[in-house]
Amino acid sequence: MRTTKDRIRQAVSFEIIGLLIAIPLAALVFGFELDKTSVLAAIGATMATGWNYLFNLMFDHGLKRLTGSTRKSLKMRLFHALSFELGLMITFLPVIAWWMGIGLVEALIVDIAFVVFYLVYAFVFTWCYDTVFPDDDACLS
Repeated sequence: MRTTKDRIRQAVSFEIIGLLIAIPLAALVFGFELDKTSVLAAIGATMATGWNYLFNLMFDHGLKRLTGSTRKSLKMRLFHALSFELGLMITFLPVIAWWMGIGLVEALIVDIAFVVFYLVYAFVFTWCYDTVFPDDDACLS
């Protein structure tokens, strides 16, 4: 199992790198003002960081209980990314609508775009993170 320090490093590095990519991309794609998009992204990142820590802790404990290890197959990595993003999407939707001053339908489109971006990004980032900072428990056969 990962230590608290490692989980914090993972969550914070995930959000910082993601913000550096997502903010200018979202402003460009949706024609939003960069400053307003930056605040929205910071709110989302704050929500996601807390959710990241809690979700990954629960997921790893559940995975270890079910399989005896925290090792993730390709199928499990896809399930992990999808379930993480769905939980975050549900809570972030009203925040997008409120902050950007748009309707729920428009906010849903923005939310879905963030989800698609972060699904791909989460999959790639987590795989890279696990390679660079392997979990000793996941290396056991």
